[in-house]
Order: sequence, then C-alpha cells, then structure tokens
Amino acid sequence: MRRSLPPVAARVSDTLIARGHHGVIVTRSEPTHTAEQAAQALGVEVGAITKSLVFLLDDDPVLLLVSGAHQVDLARTGERLEGTLTRAPAELVREVTGQPLGGVAPVGHPTNLPMFVDNALSGHRELWAAGGHPNTVFRTSFPELVRITAGLAIDVD
Repeated sequence: MRRSLPPVAARVSDTLIARGHHGVIVTRSEPTHTAEQAAQALGVEVGAITKSLVFLLDDDPVLLLVSGAHQVDLARTGERLEGTLTRAPAELVREVTGQPLGGVAPVGHPTNLPMFVDNALSGHRELWAAGGHPNTVFRTSFPELVRITAGLAIDVD
C-alpha cells in the first residue's frame, strides 16, 4: 500500500512518522482541491479540514494551517504576527513546500517554514489535512497538529 503513494505523499508520511504520528496517508480516487470537496468526500464538517496556506509575512514565507470554515483576515492576522501579511504567489508556494497547490500538507517541506495554527481547529476532535498531493489526506487532532508542526496557535479571523 505504501508503494502506491505519490513520492511527495511518501515524503509527508515519512515526516509524520519521524515526528511521532502514525503516518497513514489516505489516497482518494478523486482530487480534493478545496476544503469543501475534502469535507464532502470524507463526510466531515468543513471546519475539520485543515487548509495549508502559504503567506508572506513582510517578505518571509510562513505557513498558516487554517480551518476550512475560515478565511484569513490578512490585516488582523498580520497585526497579531507583528508584520504585513500577503498571499504568496503560486510559484513560491511550490518552491517552499515542494508540493502541488491543492495538496499542500502541513509537513514534509524542503524548508522549515514558521507555522501558525488556527485556534478554530481546536473545536474539532478529528482533523483532516492534505497529504502532499491533491489526492491524499491524513487524519490528526489539534494537539497533535500543533506538536508535529511546532506551530503556534493563533486566531486568524
């Protein structure tokens, strides 16, 4: 089963295992590019989907792990992070994560990105995040997500 994972998802699985997670990546038959598609495919609330979004904080890339039910308020979140927050261009997202858009995982990147985790995710017992490829996801929990990413929990809306 492990051999059937796309190489980028296998790297995510290896990273998860190295950080104490079970490392199980679920492969879906169809891509789930959006939080709504992922929630529908998994039969969960959209708020339980973890979106991995790359932004620029001033000029430095950061990763925000955001509830599928939220949009990032750039001004307020930037204030909380003591800088100016803007969306990263697609080519930068691919460069710093090594993963395709619509499948960016919270881990398994070639660079160590500063991580911030949406507090709203704590309201769900079980979370689902992309596994590094648009057809892959993995299950986690809020405390585990904060631990495996070394993320800082913040409000993003």
